[in-house]
Amino acid sequence: MKLLWTETARQDLLDIRRYIAADNPAAAKRWIERLRASARSACHSPLAGRKVPEFSRDDICDRIEGNYRIVYQVSADRLIVLTVFEGHAVFPMKNPGELPVE
Repeated sequence: MKLLWTETARQDLLDIRRYIAADNPAAAKRWIERLRASARSACHSPLAGRKVPEFSRDDICDRIEGNYRIVYQVSADRLIVLTVFEGHAVFPMKNPGELPVE
């Protein structure tokens, strides 16, 4: 299964890294690698992730990694990371129309 990142998800990682790096650059690097590793791991069993409660779609799942949610879309041959955000934050996507269409 191929792992892809949307531009939004890439920007999310940059924002997370900058935020953590303000206090601890080494920790920021470790956190980003941890989030990337979690996304790679999801490729092995993509539907094991929780169905995202904000949407009624079986192809949109998430994984919790520390305080962060990694939200992804599953298709037959790829996993697309849609967004990564702090789990206590309001879900950044307002409607399913913002999601990629297969």
